[in-house]
Amino acid sequence: MSGMGDGYVGTAQDAVRIRKLEKQREAERRKIQELKDKSASTKGQPGLLQFGKSRAEVLEHAFKKETVGLVTREEYVEKRINIRNKIEEEEKEKLQKLQQEEEELQLKKRKQRKIKGNSRLSFADDIENGSEEEDGENDSQPKKFRHGKFGKDPTVETSFLPDSEREAEEQAERERLQRQWFLEQEQIRNEPLQITYSYWDGAGHRRVIQVRKGDAIGEFLRAVQQQLAPEFREIRTTSVENLLYVKEDLIIPHQHSFYELIINKARGKSGPLFHFDVHEDVRTIADATIEKDESHAGKVVERHWYEKNKHIFPASRWEIYDPTKKWERYTIHGD
Repeated sequence: MSGMGDGYVGTAQDAVRIRKLEKQREAERRKIQELKDKSASTKGQPGLLQFGKSRAEVLEHAFKKETVGLVTREEYVEKRINIRNKIEEEEKEKLQKLQQEEEELQLKKRKQRKIKGNSRLSFADDIENGSEEEDGENDSQPKKFRHGKFGKDPTVETSFLPDSEREAEEQAERERLQRQWFLEQEQIRNEPLQITYSYWDGAGHRRVIQVRKGDAIGEFLRAVQQQLAPEFREIRTTSVENLLYVKEDLIIPHQHSFYELIINKARGKSGPLFHFDVHEDVRTIADATIEKDESHAGKVVERHWYEKNKHIFPASRWEIYDPTKKWERYTIHGD
């Protein structure tokens, strides 16, 4: 207890720690003193830019300090130019420093992206570091196991993932099927279609004519006019626009085609619009649950006759064909 008056010395480790802290404090004191000396030496320099001031203010402040007292015109101009050059050099150095820092930052980001791109797994670095440590510890021992490269698991279902090759193949297949469909539809349009019609002027004059399935109603009526012209004088003097084609109590506009009626399975008021022959529904057993399958001859009518007799049956039942209107059941008389 008698040695307590001299102070506690501590262990050798404490002495080493104390000397280390004293060196650090001494280095910090020297650094602070150097910064003070530097700021004191540069405080009076007119060329240094000051925070919060514009370039013009700094230039004017430095120029006033340099031109205190009487100076000649040449000295005045020379000092002005020197101060301006010094400030421009400082700004140029500052800009170069900022550009260099930006380039270093971009380079660092590219390196990080490259490292992330090379490793497929988030724990790949840990595995590599662990394997390196094991190799360093067991250099004297032969290697018994080495980690392989991590890749895709072939047993995992990946059909839902984006695949550019698969999408390109599917797109090519869709285009091939589309071309094939267009060719098939064009062949259907070019197929011959035999139509039984009746020229109606109050009485029926049944005829048969052959056209293409792709022909429009207007083209069909032109062919009908050529067929009927030798027999009916009123047909010879009229135009195709003044002829109407009435099928199953519906007036079919000239722009519609037979292909359109067939492909859409169009329905009329008294029968289907996609059958152009004439047949009746003959049954041995009546069954009201099954719709009748009957097809009536379409009528070719002159527009003047229709306007004159549209209040009389059967013209009173006729109306313009509307593709959006659906006829659920067929009727022969009335509405």
